[in-house]
Amino acid sequence: MFRLDGKVALITGLGQTSEDGWGIGAAIAMNLAQQGASIFGGNRTLAAAERTKARIEAEGGICHVQQADVTDCASVEALVNACLERHGRIDILINNVGKSEPGCPATMGEDIWDQQIDLNLKSVYLTTHFVLPIMEKQETGGAVVNVSSIAGLRYIGKPQVAYSATKAAIMQFTKATAVIYADRRVRLNTIVPGLIYTPYTRELAKRYAPGGEEAGYMKMRDDQVPMKRMGDAWDVANAALFLAADESRYITGQELVVDGGITSSTGRV
Repeated sequence: MFRLDGKVALITGLGQTSEDGWGIGAAIAMNLAQQGASIFGGNRTLAAAERTKARIEAEGGICHVQQADVTDCASVEALVNACLERHGRIDILINNVGKSEPGCPATMGEDIWDQQIDLNLKSVYLTTHFVLPIMEKQETGGAVVNVSSIAGLRYIGKPQVAYSATKAAIMQFTKATAVIYADRRVRLNTIVPGLIYTPYTRELAKRYAPGGEEAGYMKMRDDQVPMKRMGDAWDVANAALFLAADESRYITGQELVVDGGITSSTGRV
């Protein structure tokens, strides 16, 4: 089950800043490659993408990468065209870029707001703008998986209004587009991760933990989850694999929440 042999997956945000641990995009890329997909990745920093590429190839997978600015139309078009030139098709699109900046409307600068809208939301529009017409023409259609966040569903303890707004918008963008393309053999779904332990989480500890005390910050995050532990990148990657695979062929316009129970709880956030 869940084999992706012969399929081509275009993934944004698959870069890995170090060999220590796994980020969500890198884990998704590895998971899909292990199931037989050929990976074509775009990432803001080419060196980070090359690190993921090397890890995939070390296990016998196929991966090509190039630098891409997913907020820039020409850069995204070049990424899509390069994937087409190499493989001749795009069966799976994974949108996994995103960044959170703190602030409420009264304190957040307009430049930060615009950056969040462009990176978190416009990027999804740009990739689908170029990829959906390709998938629609393919006899086998395609599957789009967008990565959102439970911050788009509820307040999770940090004032990050732009991030929350964009992550909520991704879910509705996906749902509406899924209905439009439902009779065109193209499926679109959203993964909604909760608190996930990744290398980026350690960076958050430096920004938000009192005194930069990582252990206490991580325990606080674990305690927020009804399961009493954060998930990891593989929990999200397994959800992405399911939604990308043919086994989910009758699922479109849906959100798959991967959060250890947070959004089902009325407890403290």
